[in-house]
Amino acid sequence: MTAMATRSNLDHILLALSDPTRRAILRRLGEGEARVTDLARPFAMSLNAVSKHIRVLERAHLVRRRRAGREHLLSFNPDPLAEVATWIEAQHAFWTARLDALERALGEPEPPRAEGATDG
Repeated sequence: MTAMATRSNLDHILLALSDPTRRAILRRLGEGEARVTDLARPFAMSLNAVSKHIRVLERAHLVRRRRAGREHLLSFNPDPLAEVATWIEAQHAFWTARLDALERALGEPEPPRAEGATDG
């Protein structure tokens, strides 16, 4: 997979997780499979609006859909969260190293100045 493809998928995942309604849907699906209408019930929005949230989650591969007759059953797919965790860990390692280097640079005492030297 190319870096651009990975970044695009990561973008979809982070976008999906950025919304509290979508996170609530994922929490509910963490309890088990549910119908779209069951997922929509606790929200003060139309079924169409909830369906749009579900499409964002599906684009990020966080939700799987299967059909059982006329019903659409959704389930949570945790696999994309591993990609997010990997990215976060890489960022953490990068910034920890950078901040450690900055701390070392700022913590080093200045070299002694020669007597009579002036800033010019």
